[in-house]
Amino acid sequence: MALISRKSFQFYSSSTPASRSILMTLSKTLSYISGQRKPQNCSPIAMRILYFKDKSQYVFCRKKHVQLRIQSLPVNESGHLCGDTGSSPKSENEWMDEQLFFKKLNSFYTSEEIFDFLSSLEVMSDTIASGALQRISEVEVDDNGLKNPEGVLENKVFRALCFQFETESSKLSNTGLLSALQALIKLRIDPQSTLMANLLSEAEERLGKGQFTVKNLCALGESLLELEGPSCVMLEQIVNRLQEKDIEKWSPSEIVMVYKMLQVIVREGEQYQDLLNRLNSVTLTIVSQLSPKFTSVILNSLVVLHQTQAIPLVTALCKHSVKHVPCFTGVELVNILEAFLYFGHREQIFTEALETHVPKSIFTMHPETVSKVMQYCCQKMILSKPIFDAAAADFISNADRFTTDQIAEYIIPFGTLNYLPPSAASLFRKLENVLHTHFNHFHPRTLLNLLHSCVLIQRYPVNFLPKIFSPYFLQRLQAQPPGLDSIVTSQLTQLFLTVTLECPFYEGPKLLPKYQVKAFLTPRSSLDFYLLKRVKTGLLYLLKKRIYFASEVSTPYFYAVDIEIKLDEEGFVLPAAQCEEVHRRIALCVDGRNRFCINSHNLLGEEAIKQRHLCLLGYEVVQIPFFEVESLQNCRKIAEYLHKKIFPHTYRLDC
Repeated sequence: MALISRKSFQFYSSSTPASRSILMTLSKTLSYISGQRKPQNCSPIAMRILYFKDKSQYVFCRKKHVQLRIQSLPVNESGHLCGDTGSSPKSENEWMDEQLFFKKLNSFYTSEEIFDFLSSLEVMSDTIASGALQRISEVEVDDNGLKNPEGVLENKVFRALCFQFETESSKLSNTGLLSALQALIKLRIDPQSTLMANLLSEAEERLGKGQFTVKNLCALGESLLELEGPSCVMLEQIVNRLQEKDIEKWSPSEIVMVYKMLQVIVREGEQYQDLLNRLNSVTLTIVSQLSPKFTSVILNSLVVLHQTQAIPLVTALCKHSVKHVPCFTGVELVNILEAFLYFGHREQIFTEALETHVPKSIFTMHPETVSKVMQYCCQKMILSKPIFDAAAADFISNADRFTTDQIAEYIIPFGTLNYLPPSAASLFRKLENVLHTHFNHFHPRTLLNLLHSCVLIQRYPVNFLPKIFSPYFLQRLQAQPPGLDSIVTSQLTQLFLTVTLECPFYEGPKLLPKYQVKAFLTPRSSLDFYLLKRVKTGLLYLLKKRIYFASEVSTPYFYAVDIEIKLDEEGFVLPAAQCEEVHRRIALCVDGRNRFCINSHNLLGEEAIKQRHLCLLGYEVVQIPFFEVESLQNCRKIAEYLHKKIFPHTYRLDC
C-alpha cells in the first residue's frame, strides 16, 4: 500500500519563480485522530497537498514539474476502504487508524468539511485518499451532476490529490487505484484528461497481468460501464478473467456486477452461456440473501440475456421479490414487473402485495411505475379493483404531467378488463380534456388502442371519431409499421360497428369498406375446446340430433358465434343448415376461463362487447360460463342445465 505524507516542497514554474510552502504547518496526524502513536513501520510516500495559484495551473492539464519522493509497496497488496474487512499485511494499529478515519469521514456532508479534514492530516494511505474522493462524490453529485463544480474542482486539496494520483498511478494499491477511478468518474472528470488516461492505462495493464481479484474486476467493470458503456472493449477482458474464478466464493454484490457486465457484452448466440449457467446455479442458492436492489438487477439481467431456461432461478427470485414490494424503488419495481411479464410468471401473493402498496403510495410513485403496474395487470388479466381505483384517482389528479404513452397505459386496462371504477365519470371527463389538448401528440396506433378500449366499456369517443375515420389519420396509420394489419383494421371496424349500433346519433364520416374486415379475428386460444365439447355433448343429448345446432358459426356481422340454434316463428328448432323461415337465432357464448379476468367472474372487454353487439344485431345471447358447467358430472345433468338456460319454459323439435 502506498502512503501519502505531507512535507515541505518546492513548486517549480516558469511563471512562479518563488517557491511555496505547504498550506499550513500540520501537527495532527492520522495517529493522533485515533489516539495512538503512529506505527514506526509506515512507509511514507510524498503525496503532498499542492497549491495552485490560478486556473492556468489546473491539475488535469498541468505540465509543470514537482519534486516528489515516492516509496511504495507491491501494487497487488490489498488496501482497506470503507470498512472492507479483507486480510491485510498492515499492523492492527494502522487498520484501526483507517477504521476511525472512515468513520469520521462519513460524518461529513459537505466537501468543505472533507477538505478541511484532509488538510489536517500529515500522512494518509492511498486507500484513505481515494476513499476521501469517493465521499466527496457522494455528497457533491446528484442526478443533475456535480452540485458545486468550482468549489470542488478548483479546491487546492482536491487538485493536489488528483495530481498525485496522476503522476504516481503505478505506485497505488489495487484498491486505491480502482476506488480513485470510481470516484473521479462520478465527479465527471474529463475521460480524456491525463489523470484519467493514466489510471485507466494502469488498470488495463494490471488486468492483462491477472493481478486483480474478483472484487477488483467487478469494481473496474462497474467504472467502465459508467464511463464508456457497452462499447468498452475492456469489459470482455474482465469477463474472460472472471471465468477463471470460483463463482461459489463470490459475494452477492460480485454476482450482481457480473450479471450487469454480461447483459451489455453478450450480443449473440451462446456467447458466455456456460458462465451464465454456472452463475445461475450459484445465484439460486443465495436468493434469500439478496437485497431488493440486487433482486431487481438480476431479474432485469435474466430478461436482457433471454435466460428462459433458468426458470427455477426466475421463480425463486419472483417469490423472493414479494416481501420487498414496499422497498423497491420505482425503477426496481419496473424491472420486477417486466421480468414477471417476460417469463410469464404470476404470483397471487405478489398481486396482493401490490394491492397493499400501490394505493398507499400511488401519488408519490412515478407515472412510469404506475403505468407498468397497470400493464402487468392488463397482460396477466388481473382485475385488481384497489389498484385500478387508485390509478383512476391518480389519473384524474395528475394526467396533465403524463406522456401520451403513459396516458394510454393507464386507461387501456380498464377497457381490456371491462371495469369501470367508482370515479368513471371524472376519469373519462379528464381523458376527454387531455385528448382535446394533446390529440395530435399521440402515436396513431396508441390513439387507436386507447379509443378502442373506451368503447369496450361503453364510453363512446364520438367527438374524436371524425378524425379517426379521416383519410389523413388512416394514411398515418398505414405509413407507420406494421401499417394496416389485421389488428388495426379489426379495431377500426369495431369502432365503426359500435357507433352504428350504439350511437345512432353519430353523423360524422363513415369508415370506408376498404378499411373494414370481413370478420373479427377471434384467437383460437379464447375458445375452450374442452368446455365446448361438453356443451355440444349436452346439446346432442337434449336435441337428439347433431343437425339442430352448429358450432363456430361465421355471421355476416363480423362476429363468430360459438354455437348457433335456429327457431321458427312457433318456437320449433330448425336444422342449422336451414336459411328459410328462421324467426329467432340463439347464440350460445361458451365462455371458458380465458374469457374472464383471472380468479374472477368478470368478463373481458372483448367478449363483453361481442355479446352486447350480438344482442343489438338480433341474436338471443345465452351465456354458458365455465363456472356453471364445470361441476356438472354427466351428459344428463348438462342437458338439464342447457334446457333451463336455452328453453327456460319449454322447447319443441320439428321432427
